[in-house]
Amino acid sequence: MLAQHGADVSIVARNEKRLARALRALEAARENPTQILKAYSFSVDTEAGSAAALKAASEPFDGMCPEALFLCAGAARPSYWVEQTEETLRDGMQISYWAQACTALAGSKEMVKQGVKGKIVFVASVLAFFSIVGYSTYAPGKFALRGLAESLQSELQLYDIEVHISFPPTIFTPGYQEENKTKPAITLKIEESDSGLTPQQVAAGIFRGVQNGNFHITTGWIGDTFRASAAGSSPRNSYLLDTLYAGFGYVFLPLWRKTVDLQVQDHREEHYEYLKNCGFLTT
Repeated sequence: MLAQHGADVSIVARNEKRLARALRALEAARENPTQILKAYSFSVDTEAGSAAALKAASEPFDGMCPEALFLCAGAARPSYWVEQTEETLRDGMQISYWAQACTALAGSKEMVKQGVKGKIVFVASVLAFFSIVGYSTYAPGKFALRGLAESLQSELQLYDIEVHISFPPTIFTPGYQEENKTKPAITLKIEESDSGLTPQQVAAGIFRGVQNGNFHITTGWIGDTFRASAAGSSPRNSYLLDTLYAGFGYVFLPLWRKTVDLQVQDHREEHYEYLKNCGFLTT
């Protein structure tokens, strides 16, 4: 979408084969022949890795760092809490939080040093507003991103750097198909009515939100209801609409959560049978 609007775009990930495929998609979307479209293989879950990625992406522009950072790293590996280990808890935070936090850290330092009045766009999840069974290793990182964005939205005004954070719902991607392989049965049942969105729909919502200057970016009335209900002192997208969404959420969300809790309770017997079959319980 950025390439279609004529932007110079650099993409960063670890897997070189997927990067090459993504770069071909960028090339197909280029708006003019002078655009610079690049792909770089780096691990960005450390400040050093993020700084190296930014340095590489800056080289074609005489060292000038990117004007906008879209931080999209993250993956869900749903399963029950009692199946977790310290390692899986730390991995969840590494994937869902540290990759974006470290890139924001390295990127904001460069923007400040170079006087770039840029944009930092985090991609969290609607699960940064609430969570349910199965997401104990995923949701905490997204909640943490929300807290980081709240801090930076305040602090980076010192340098005229805009901060945005997106809260997309279910996105129909290969990653979603992968997470469903380990997702608990009760989680799948709760999500049966989730209509979800395509990556293109989510990207369009993020692009529109950034253009509109929205700090919290949501797509669809469900996301808007959660956003307005949990906004606290965050800047509002629209005082009138957000008041209506918050009022609706005050009535609707507790009722919805009650139905979710009842589904979980009804699943108890089936869950205990699952724990016996997987060897967690011996009697």
